[in-house]
Amino acid sequence: MATYHAISAVGQAIVALLKTARSVPELGNTEVKLFHVRDFQKGLEEGVSVYLYRVTVSGARRNLPPTYSSAGKLYRQPLPVDLYYLITPWAKTAEMQHLILAWSMRTIEDSPSFPASLLNSYVPDSFRPEEGVDLIHDTVSVQDMSYIWEIGKSNMQISATFVARVIAIDSRVEQPEPGPPVQTRVFESR
Repeated sequence: MATYHAISAVGQAIVALLKTARSVPELGNTEVKLFHVRDFQKGLEEGVSVYLYRVTVSGARRNLPPTYSSAGKLYRQPLPVDLYYLITPWAKTAEMQHLILAWSMRTIEDSPSFPASLLNSYVPDSFRPEEGVDLIHDTVSVQDMSYIWEIGKSNMQISATFVARVIAIDSRVEQPEPGPPVQTRVFESR
């Protein structure tokens, strides 16, 4: 299970993946940047932005069991979340923008799994050694897309969306040990 630093680690890992893979000659000095909502107003001269636009509690794995520390302490169950990213190419021409978008999508599809060793290199001790995160293409609903376009309406670009599934964020709240199983029930008589 991951610490609360996990969301930051995933975003930084996506940026690092794209930065490392930009050795394609046509891309030159293409910039790769983690975006904040205000960054859409300015955009990039030429590059790719990675924007976390939505976080949801994962319904698929909502009831994870409580976890134990290495010392044997019992903690409340982890919070499983899915992270939704908007990958946006920026360029002066439509042709270059399309090239950057296709390259970004292909790069992510070629390396969709981030092991803990990679994630922890950006934010140390965010994930346990046996953990990892998968990044898969996601289709955005029309409703969500309209919200996204509202944020960056003055400078919106064509984009692709991906989801990082299921990041289980550990709790640091101890849970009392359960008592022994009930053997018999005794009712009071009146």
